[in-house]
Amino acid sequence: MTQRNLLEVDWTRIPAPADDGGAAHLKGMTLPPVSLLATDDTSVALSGLRGRTVVFAYPRTGEPGKIALVDDWDMIPGARGCTPQTCAFRDLFAELKAAGAAQVFGLSTQSNAYQTEMASRLHLPFPVLSDEKLALTRALNLPTMEVAGLTLIKRLALIVDDARITHVFYPVFPPDRNAGDVLDWLKANPAKGLSRD
Repeated sequence: MTQRNLLEVDWTRIPAPADDGGAAHLKGMTLPPVSLLATDDTSVALSGLRGRTVVFAYPRTGEPGKIALVDDWDMIPGARGCTPQTCAFRDLFAELKAAGAAQVFGLSTQSNAYQTEMASRLHLPFPVLSDEKLALTRALNLPTMEVAGLTLIKRLALIVDDARITHVFYPVFPPDRNAGDVLDWLKANPAKGLSRD
């Protein structure tokens, strides 16, 4: 699997995830004081951030030159598309910031070492958080799936205002449109009365 193959996807051949209600409880929740290692070598507690934060979560980005986690990865609803989703947030990063996002973070259960390599390879202008130990995933009861013995976060995006989840995008499909959907929502729902970082 090459990097080009990771980015070029015919979404009509990929099964869309169903809304299983796995994220219905998230809106209105306050983020717990959980610190996660970021690709910029910092430890980030989302609960301590002020202003509007965008967090997009995904199962796992592909590794160029390596085979998929399982043979039928593309046929698992919601599995394929992590690299296109991440690159879309990269490409719209300046617009997301201009529309009121004080911070943008990616989130997965992959190791910080892998994420750091991926962030460098994809030239990401935002940090990616590693929840390898599932601390935030469990604290928020994020929707997950089990694949090849690994617990992976199902794809979603959160709008967090002063540590409180105010909007949830779930399920997300196709993944490469998620950043545009988030941007449209930010423009239609400007932050009011939030703290400034």
